[in-house]
Amino acid sequence: MTDPTRVLVVGGGNVGMTAALRLQKHLGRELRGGAVEITVVAPDPYMTYQPFLAEAAAGSVQPRHVVVPLRRVLSRCRVLSGRVTSVDHPGRTARVATLATAETGEPPLQVAYDQLVLVPGSVSRVLPVPGLAEYGIGFTSVEEAIGLRNHVLEQLDIAASTRDAAVREAALTFVFVGGGYAGVEALSELEDMARYATRYYTGVRPEDMRWVLVEASDRILPEVGERLGEYAVRRLRERGIDVRLETRLSSCTDRVAQLSDGARYPTRTLVWTAGVRPNPVLAATGLPRGDHGRLLCTADLRVKGEDAVWSAGDAAAVPDLTAAEPGALCAPNAQHAVRQARVLADNLAASLRGAPLRDYRHRYAGSVASLGLHKGIAYVYGHRLKGYPAWLMHRAYHLGKLPTAGRKAHVLAEWTLAGLFKREVVALGSLEHPRAEFELATRSGRGPDGD
Repeated sequence: MTDPTRVLVVGGGNVGMTAALRLQKHLGRELRGGAVEITVVAPDPYMTYQPFLAEAAAGSVQPRHVVVPLRRVLSRCRVLSGRVTSVDHPGRTARVATLATAETGEPPLQVAYDQLVLVPGSVSRVLPVPGLAEYGIGFTSVEEAIGLRNHVLEQLDIAASTRDAAVREAALTFVFVGGGYAGVEALSELEDMARYATRYYTGVRPEDMRWVLVEASDRILPEVGERLGEYAVRRLRERGIDVRLETRLSSCTDRVAQLSDGARYPTRTLVWTAGVRPNPVLAATGLPRGDHGRLLCTADLRVKGEDAVWSAGDAAAVPDLTAAEPGALCAPNAQHAVRQARVLADNLAASLRGAPLRDYRHRYAGSVASLGLHKGIAYVYGHRLKGYPAWLMHRAYHLGKLPTAGRKAHVLAEWTLAGLFKREVVALGSLEHPRAEFELATRSGRGPDGD
């Protein structure tokens, strides 16, 4: 009996899950017969649908419905919760730090492979801004989305209860750094939520809050084009949001956001969404990378010079065969990433069977973005939409792309019920410290009789 072909998928995000799911479908007979084994290594045992993070933060979608459990959908794959820390490609092994490694001190696993799919995604691009590590809040995971929602509502609680004017001002000032999708959509959704929530907080009015968007370039949302980007800035400013273009965060020490234009904002909320960079594991592979740290790939999604290594999405610099200018690369966005994942899986399965491979080609269709409840912008196949129609298109597009029929049904039901009932604005900050009450009880409940 011959040994099985071992396929290792590094990354369980949208690209990794899509590629593994498609491989599982293509190679069903080989998986059942033991001729192929697929292992997926991911830091979390679920995939997060990033475009719905802002709605999860605002309470429009339940957080559990924007994540997909990998072990359920990848039932024929082995799923390992952990992080690949290095790859020895000549030796065809990857070093994996698992949860057991962190909890018990066990040595990392050595996972052998014959075919490697490197799709670890990206991480936040954090700059050396004084105070950022101490006070900044990220927005790349569902945990951060839940935490930010709780944090914003807690600031309203602080503002409604404090007697200190300086504390109140800082609590009601919310600074977001980064004018891409993540920053604009998170700010827009949370501003809508907080504006609605103020009706339940005595002494706090919508106009008491200050929302600031800081962007280093001369426009926001560059993917939707200059005209729609300018429209988005106008609409945000009409809502009282302070949009500062061509401005950078200089420091945020002592809970004061100091901007490059001289403005200073005492704030208890600083959200950092200023871009992403390739996952650091790529540097520990010894594989060829481009100027921006992404793996250099051919149009069939193999890493240059390697027949057994594949990549797509944020990790890959893939030639754009539809571009007019030679040497152009596909933009590292979700639209390209998921389509690349499908072609990658098709080609990997074809290579195992000795069939011909196909090149990745996709002409960019456009972009959609939410500016809060019932507000949005869209640029689709050269057509521009604004306001409610664009918001509907944003929801329809992402609902269609959300994995699994069950999650689509749950999210659609939540949106429908949200139109019939009042918005939920409760903060569950205790979720982040579930043992706090028990620890308090153990400290304060020790009497002379042990009660």
